[in-house]
Amino acid sequence: MPAADRVAERRALLLDAGLELLGTLGLAGTTVRGVCAAARLNARYFYESFADIDALVVAVFDRVVDELREAGEAAVQAAGTDPVARVRALVGATVEFVDTDRRRARVLYVEGRGNEGLTHRRVESGSLIAGMIAAEAGGEEPGVAHRMVGAFVVGGFSELLVRWLAGEIPVERDQLVHDTAELFLALGRAGARLANP
Repeated sequence: MPAADRVAERRALLLDAGLELLGTLGLAGTTVRGVCAAARLNARYFYESFADIDALVVAVFDRVVDELREAGEAAVQAAGTDPVARVRALVGATVEFVDTDRRRARVLYVEGRGNEGLTHRRVESGSLIAGMIAAEAGGEEPGVAHRMVGAFVVGGFSELLVRWLAGEIPVERDQLVHDTAELFLALGRAGARLANP
């Protein structure tokens, strides 16, 4: 195997181990030693890919965000052109993404608040997702009102998912998707009114 491929393979193992620790033990339980032990790699291999534990944590977060974005975009594409179906597909894909692997939810919505690097990334990724939502509500170039709605929805949806996964909102997944999509659509209509008073 070429050296570059071996480095990429070790990096992937470290990211997998980082997801496991960050998604189960949190930031406090995610250390270089712990990640290397979980990946079954010597510490020197850690430093060939990451400057420090913060760099790994950010890389884990970025990978989860990329996977979520890909899942959301695929679901929206498969939903066709109907805006309501597209919103429901985006909500459904997001809920499924975090429900099928709850480590992802902890990385995205919980641990992302406790680290400076993650906080910055969380704001960036939130803006990207808000942009997707605003585009669905407002066309190719959504206005300020639609961007406000997008940002509002991202923050509220994150909190809703955390509480649902914790069992504080006792509804089945299908009901959660339906009700959340209805809220998204209602906020989209509100954004349209704000944009055209």
